[in-house]
Amino acid sequence: MALDDPPRRCRVVHDDGNPRWPTDPVSRTLRVLHAPTAVGGHPGGLARAERELGLDSRSVSLFPHPFGHDVDEVLGKDGDGVARRYSNRARLLVRMCAVDVVHFNFGEPLFPIPQGIRGPTAAIARVLALRDLRLLHGLGRRIVVTFQGSDARQARVGGALVKAVPERHTPELDAARRRTIAAFDRYADAIFFLNPDLAEVLPERASFLPYASVDPDEWTVSPEDPEGPPLVVHAPSDPRVKGTDHVVAAISRLEAEGVLLRFELLHGISREAVRSTLARSAIVVDQLNAGWYGGLAVEAMALGKPVVAALDLLGHPSLALEFRDEVPVVHASAETLADRLRQLLSSVEERRRLSSAGRSFVERWHDPRKVARTVIAAYGG
Repeated sequence: MALDDPPRRCRVVHDDGNPRWPTDPVSRTLRVLHAPTAVGGHPGGLARAERELGLDSRSVSLFPHPFGHDVDEVLGKDGDGVARRYSNRARLLVRMCAVDVVHFNFGEPLFPIPQGIRGPTAAIARVLALRDLRLLHGLGRRIVVTFQGSDARQARVGGALVKAVPERHTPELDAARRRTIAAFDRYADAIFFLNPDLAEVLPERASFLPYASVDPDEWTVSPEDPEGPPLVVHAPSDPRVKGTDHVVAAISRLEAEGVLLRFELLHGISREAVRSTLARSAIVVDQLNAGWYGGLAVEAMALGKPVVAALDLLGHPSLALEFRDEVPVVHASAETLADRLRQLLSSVEERRRLSSAGRSFVERWHDPRKVARTVIAAYGG
């Protein structure tokens, strides 16, 4: 099948030998494989929720995630050689061919377009690039993909995040992203995205999906640490992406004014240590350059913590009006962050209100089981 052949509708062969999709997506046990990454904890959260809803769903990552996000299985390890890496990809492809639905995460096919490699390995990678999508489609497997951020974001969209990490948005990388998106548009039955700005670079049929990385049943509301001034926490996975320099500057300004607070910058520590500190906090500052809140904000809200982040994308048309109206995150830019923190630090009542609103928001919109029901509808045709 050529790359530009028109896509055919995918199907599942039932035990009676008749290929068809059920009208009720949970009326049979669909076999679902989430792969090939664990970025953001989203695929692992979805797979667990899908199992609760009756699907045979597993999440598999080719490599361990640096932040320890849970998946059902990790095939490789840091330091694996070229032969081992390609062996793992081949094994995973065989498994993909044996399920009903393959859900690609972080907008990444099993054989992506190669970047930054040379020699024989690069030649092999170029030959294999995107062919897993064509193969799975030709076999009638249903394909779903979720884009999460830098897997799709491009320089032409602009914004603070592109300016913060310009090396991620070179013409070569953006061209590879566009080619990958076009392949998914050709072969995928459904396309989702987790950040509203990605709608600008994805096909019109793509749909926004809330993060499914936090199960509120596993996160208990925790009171502020009563010892000492209120604790403000910032935990950047990437300081440039999160705008950490602006956070530090705002904290320094407040401290110079004599505002009573404690501040902890969490970086390079375990997820367990981050969670423990979040539980003691009074306020969590998430990210300022993305125009949206991240997975850390969902964890903080599940713990009942007021969250501050830049919400430039709150009015984006990809977001449902009801969802927009309920987002309890306090909007702040680099210029207004100190003012927003000052207001929150001075009002225990406002922090309590945001604590309750944030927890309710996570339960309503980010519960993995609720997110999974939307995704399962895409699985069922």
